[in-house]
Amino acid sequence: MGGRKTRTGALLGSLIVVLLPKLLDDIGTFRIVAVALAVVVALGAAVSMFRGLTTAKRVAVPVAGTVGLAVFAFWQTSITDWRLTIFGLMILLVVYYLQDGIVGFVRSFLNLGRRTVSASVDTTQADAAHGDDAIAAGEPTSGDVLLEVKGMLMQFGGLKALNNVDLAVRGGSIHGLIGPNGSGKSTMMNVLTGIYTPTAGTISYAGKAIGGNAPSQIALSGIARTFQNVQLFGEMTALENVLVGLHHTFRSNLLDVGLRTPRARREEAAARERAFGLLQFVGLAYAANDEARNLPYGKQRLLEIARALALDPKLLLLDEPAAGLTAPDIKELVAIIRKIRDFGITVILIEHHMDVVMGVCQTVSVLDFGQKIAEGRPAEIQADAKVIEAYLGGSVGADAIAEGAH
Repeated sequence: MGGRKTRTGALLGSLIVVLLPKLLDDIGTFRIVAVALAVVVALGAAVSMFRGLTTAKRVAVPVAGTVGLAVFAFWQTSITDWRLTIFGLMILLVVYYLQDGIVGFVRSFLNLGRRTVSASVDTTQADAAHGDDAIAAGEPTSGDVLLEVKGMLMQFGGLKALNNVDLAVRGGSIHGLIGPNGSGKSTMMNVLTGIYTPTAGTISYAGKAIGGNAPSQIALSGIARTFQNVQLFGEMTALENVLVGLHHTFRSNLLDVGLRTPRARREEAAARERAFGLLQFVGLAYAANDEARNLPYGKQRLLEIARALALDPKLLLLDEPAAGLTAPDIKELVAIIRKIRDFGITVILIEHHMDVVMGVCQTVSVLDFGQKIAEGRPAEIQADAKVIEAYLGGSVGADAIAEGAH
């Protein structure tokens, strides 16, 4: 009632719920409040129509309802028997006409909404350079093993989703992980990021064992990921979604945030600038102030990548980023993946689009029924008999797989 996602709204809503029963006990106080409410709503509607922010049709019901409530207050000598009815009508009014609550309505009316950033649609060299500056990643020596998995076993009851899988991912490379549906690719992704605790086997990242660590520990160690199904905060803007990924950069405590100390303000300003730079890096600077749910599906995929990059990863795991994308979106995605690799970030790519995998990966590992059946360069994988059989059930698929890479 007070307002969603705001401290002021929560306090106001709680205050209304607590005080309203008392207010409805006193007919004199209720008359004063009802008249004041009718005046405020009528004046607000008039100003909004004058500014062209709304129409008479849209404000007719709120104005008529509040004026009618004021008339009703003077018509009654006692309000006690009408308390539940009035309270219910007020709830309906807020739910239907003030979906962002009273505070949200006031902010919208006074143009005090969430802070926005100004972004030029033009992709100039300066914009590109600023986006590049937002990427902070190490530069692993090409050829050194960054991630090593040995004897990985992930068992769910009697099902072995991963069965004795070995994997070595070299720093500075794009490593493809492919296989038919149900082959264990996403399970491997969940094991690597700590969502699943492996039944057996070891995981070594940058020379340190991370098997069994919590997802938050793994993320902060330098491993970030995107998800097969887009996992964004839909009602938050693109910029705010990236800010979520920058939480680790804040050093302010709860007191700093509550009192809006200079340190808190400096850190927030720096984070917002960095988040905007990451949006520029993936080509979404123009959409910084748009809610994530309103972005096209392909742009939501890119927003997820920007948020993952906010964690400053040295290893980025992309789980089917091209799924559901159009050809232009896939082309844009491939360019961004290559650019990420050029900044020294190692990429593990799970993907069903063979043209994407064969076009960007240096090494490809193939899973089938939880086991690794092949590994090598893209050209070698295309001609591997086990891979052809796993995908298409026979040697007839050789030409089809090769054709999918073009």
